[in-house]
Amino acid sequence: MKGYFNRILRIDLADRSSRAEELDDDVLEKYLGGKGLATHILLRENPAGVDPLSPENLLIFALGPVSGTAVWGSCRHGVYTKSPQTGLYSEAYSGGTTAEYMSRTGFDAFVIKGKSKRPVWLEIADTGALFHDAGDLWGTDCFEAEDLIRERIRSSRPDVKNCGVIVIGPAGENQVSFAVIENDYWRSAGRTGVGAVMGSKALKGIAFLGNAKKEVASPEALKDYIKRFATNARDDKGVNAYKSLGTPMMVDIMSNVGSFPTRYWHKGQAEHRESINAAALHSRLEVEPHACLRCFIACGRMSKVKEGPHAGLKLEGPEYETIYAFGGLCEVKTIEEVAYLNDLCDRLGMDTISAGNLAAFTIEASSLGKLDYQIAYGETERIAELLNEMAYKKGIGATLAQGIREAAKQWDMEDVAIHVKGLEPAGYDPRVLKGMGLAYGSSPRGACHLRATFYKPELAGMIPPDQIEGKAAMFAEWEDRLIIFDTLVLCRFYRDLYQWEALSEMIKAVTGLDLDKNSMRKIAGRISDETRLFNIREGLLPSDDRLPVRFHRESLPETGKTITPEDMESLLKDYYKARGWDAEGRPQNS
Repeated sequence: MKGYFNRILRIDLADRSSRAEELDDDVLEKYLGGKGLATHILLRENPAGVDPLSPENLLIFALGPVSGTAVWGSCRHGVYTKSPQTGLYSEAYSGGTTAEYMSRTGFDAFVIKGKSKRPVWLEIADTGALFHDAGDLWGTDCFEAEDLIRERIRSSRPDVKNCGVIVIGPAGENQVSFAVIENDYWRSAGRTGVGAVMGSKALKGIAFLGNAKKEVASPEALKDYIKRFATNARDDKGVNAYKSLGTPMMVDIMSNVGSFPTRYWHKGQAEHRESINAAALHSRLEVEPHACLRCFIACGRMSKVKEGPHAGLKLEGPEYETIYAFGGLCEVKTIEEVAYLNDLCDRLGMDTISAGNLAAFTIEASSLGKLDYQIAYGETERIAELLNEMAYKKGIGATLAQGIREAAKQWDMEDVAIHVKGLEPAGYDPRVLKGMGLAYGSSPRGACHLRATFYKPELAGMIPPDQIEGKAAMFAEWEDRLIIFDTLVLCRFYRDLYQWEALSEMIKAVTGLDLDKNSMRKIAGRISDETRLFNIREGLLPSDDRLPVRFHRESLPETGKTITPEDMESLLKDYYKARGWDAEGRPQNS
C-alpha cells in the first residue's frame, strides 16, 4: 500500500539476529500504523502476564504512513510495550529528528525481543540490524551515549552524513520503572518506563540510517495539501502563542483557574509563580524558539541559564510539565533551579513528571514522619540528590525506583499518593477540570493528559469544566481523533489544525485510502478496544479507572473544588457507553 514500506524488522537480542517480515495491506487498512499496528502486534504476540522486565516482553518502535513525508508535525515515533511502571499497556512518543531516520531504513516498525548477554547497541539500516558491543557505553549518561554512538557511525560509515540515535541513561540501565528513551539530547519517549524495558534487554542505544523513501498515493495532491495547510495555519493564534511562549505559558493559564498543582497536590496555585512562569523563563534565561523537523510551531525553548550557580547550562526546556512537577509540586522557587533539575533528569534518563511527583511525595512523607529522610519543599540540592538516588537505586531511591504504588505501600501512604494505575498525573488538577478526571481514569497507560488533551476544550470554553452530563461523548470523539494522530504519527500540538476533514484529505493523499469521519472513528474504536482488551488480559479491574481518594476528599483552598465519586462514576458510565463497552468497561464488539 502507498504510504508504507509494508515491512517490519524483527530483532532477537538473545541470538543477535534480525529478519524482515512482509506486512499485509489488510492489517494496515484496519490499523493504519503507529499505535494501531503496535497494539495489534502486542495483543497477539506478547505473552499474557509477562513480566515487563523479562526478555519475552516485546519492545516495539513504530511509525505511521506520514512518517518520512513532508507533512507538518509528522516527525514523531511511538514506543510500545508492557509497562514496568503500571504493569499495563505502554505507549510513549517522541519528536525531534529521529523519526525521519527511522523511516529511511525502509521499515514501518521494529519489534525487539530477548535479552543480550552483554550490553549492546544496534545499527539499523534497510539491510537489517548490526550488533555492536556497548560495554564501554554502559554507565554513560544520555548525552554522552548519543554522542559516542553518532561518532562511531560517522567513523565507520564515512558516506553517512547523519543518523537518528535513541539511547537510555543510567536510570534505564538500572531498570528504574519510569526511565525514558531519549533522542536529539532533549527529546524523550517519556512515560510508562519504556527506558527500563530497553535496559532490561541490555540495549543501550540504536542508530537508524538509510536512504529508503516511501511512495505516496498522490504526490501532487500531498504537495498542494501541505502548502495550503502551512499558508492557512502559520497565522493561527495558538501557533503563534506556542512559538512565542512555548508550553511554559500554561503556568499562568492553569494558575489563573486554580489548577496548577502545588505542594504535592494540596494547592492549585504557587506563590512563587512569577519566578517559574513563561515570563521568568524568557527574561531570566537566554531563549530561542526551537522546532522538531517538519514543524513550524516551534514550541520548544532552547534555553541557557545566564546567572547564578547554574550559569551556562543549556537545554531545550523546561517544558510546562517539568515546571509543574518541580516548580509546583516540589515548590522549587526559580526557573533556573527547575532547569537544573530538568537537565539532571535528561542526563540520567528519567521522566520528569514521575520524578517530580515522587520527589514531592518523598517530601510529603518526610513532613508526615513516615520515613527518616531529611528533605523539605524547595530544597533543590536535596531534590537533586534524591534524583540520583532514584536513578542508581541507592537508599530510599531503590524504593522510589519501583514507582509510586510500591513507595506508597511501603510507607503506609496509599491514601496520600496521587496516581492512576501507577502513573502520576500531569499538571492539570481534575478537581477544577472535571474532564481531566475522566482522562486520568480512563487512559490505558494511567493518569495521562495526552490521550485526549481534554484540558483544551475545557479551558477554551468549548464545554464548561464542571459539566458532567454529555462530557464523555465529547471526550470520546476527541480521543478517537487523537488515536488517529497516534497511528499516523502526528504531534499533539497540531490537534486544533488537523480536524477530521483535514485528516481525511491527508490520509487519502498519502495512502489512497478514502476515509471519512465515521471510518476513522471505527478504526480508532477498534484500536481503543484492543488496547482495553490487552489491559484486561494483564489484570485491569474496573476499580483501576478510579481517581485517588484525595481528589474526592480534599478540596483546593483557592477554589474549594473537588471531583465527587458520583461525578466520576457518571463520567465513566457514560464513557463506557460511548465506547460500546459493558458496565465494567469490557469491549463488546471485538
